[in-house]
Amino acid sequence: MHLEDKVALVTGAAQGIGNACAQALLEKGCKVGLVDQNTVVGNESKNNLDKQFGTQRTIFIPCDVSNEEQLKDAFKKIFEHFGRLDIVVNNAGVNNEKNWEVTVHINLISVIRGTYIGLDYMKTENGGNGGAIVNISSLAGLMPVPSQPVYCASKHGVIGFTRSIAMVSKTGKYGVRINTICPGFVNTPILQTIEKEENMGQYLIYKEELKDMMKCHGLLPPSLIAEGLIKILEDDTLNGEVMKITTKQGIHFHEYSPLPFQANKQ
Repeated sequence: MHLEDKVALVTGAAQGIGNACAQALLEKGCKVGLVDQNTVVGNESKNNLDKQFGTQRTIFIPCDVSNEEQLKDAFKKIFEHFGRLDIVVNNAGVNNEKNWEVTVHINLISVIRGTYIGLDYMKTENGGNGGAIVNISSLAGLMPVPSQPVYCASKHGVIGFTRSIAMVSKTGKYGVRINTICPGFVNTPILQTIEKEENMGQYLIYKEELKDMMKCHGLLPPSLIAEGLIKILEDDTLNGEVMKITTKQGIHFHEYSPLPFQANKQ
C-alpha cells in the first residue's frame, strides 16, 4: 500500500505506541484520526502533531473504546471528516487484573468491534477502497504470564481473532488485509500499572518479578513498534501474520505450522 494521502484511524493515540504510530503515519503522508479517552493528553498530542504536519492532517476524537456507541461515532466522524478510511490501528489497551472485565472489554472486545466497524467502511463490497487493519497484541499473547492471566488471555484472543478474520477477509475478497503486532515490553505509561494495587490486585506481589523480566529483556521504544506498523502496511503480501518485536531480534514474524486444511490444498 502506498501511504501518501491515505486516512488512518488509531485508537489509544494520545501517547505511547498509538502516538508513535500516528507520528509515523503522518511522516508517510497519511491523514490520521486520533482516538483516545484522555481528552487532555489527546488534545496535547494533536497540538504537537499539528506543529509538525499542519492542522488539516489530524482530527482528535475523545472516545472510550469499550463503549460501542462512542466507538462507532468515532469511526463515523473520522470518515465524514476526511471522506474515506484506509487504515485502522486497534491499539488501545490496559492492564487491570483487579477489575479484569475492563481489560477484556478494552484489550479484546474493542479490538474485535473496531475490526468489524473498520471492515464495514473499507470492504470493497460495501463500496470501500479496501485497506489494512493492524491489531496490537503482545508477546503475552504467545506465552503464559502467571502474574497477568487476564491481560495474557486478552492478548491471546487478539491473535486468534486476527488470524481467523484475516482468513475470512481473504476468502471473502474484502480487499482488506488484517495483521497483528506482538511487542515485548514497551517503554509506555502502561508499565507503571504494575506498581498499583488498583491495577494488579492479588498479583501485586509479583511486581518485582515483572521488573526483573523488564531488566532482562529490555524496553522497546514505541517508535520501533511504529516502524513495524509501516512495514506491515507497505507490504501487500502480508495478511494474517503475527509480527513479533523484541530487543534481541528486532522486527520478525512468528512461524506457525501449516494448518491441516491448508496443507491438504498444496
